[in-house]
Amino acid sequence: METNDPKNQMWETAKARVAFRRSLLAYVVVNTMLVAIWYVTSGFHTGRNFWPIWPMLGWGIGLVFQYASAYHGNKYFSVEKEYEKMKQENH
Repeated sequence: METNDPKNQMWETAKARVAFRRSLLAYVVVNTMLVAIWYVTSGFHTGRNFWPIWPMLGWGIGLVFQYASAYHGNKYFSVEKEYEKMKQENH
């Protein structure tokens, strides 16, 4: 299949969106368990550091980029689109 084939592009987009949903589900499940562990081990005590925030933030940043790629494409980082734009500016 050709790279610019619309069917191939749709297939790749569908795969990226399903991968994002799987990642989101894993994020929710794992971070729910981390919060439960925090609550059981130190959540009863006031003034304890909410340490699950660190994996939530780190992983969450990655999810934001994965979402942007899956649902908004690579229009900001597309070499082809930039080339076409430059080509139109020079004519």
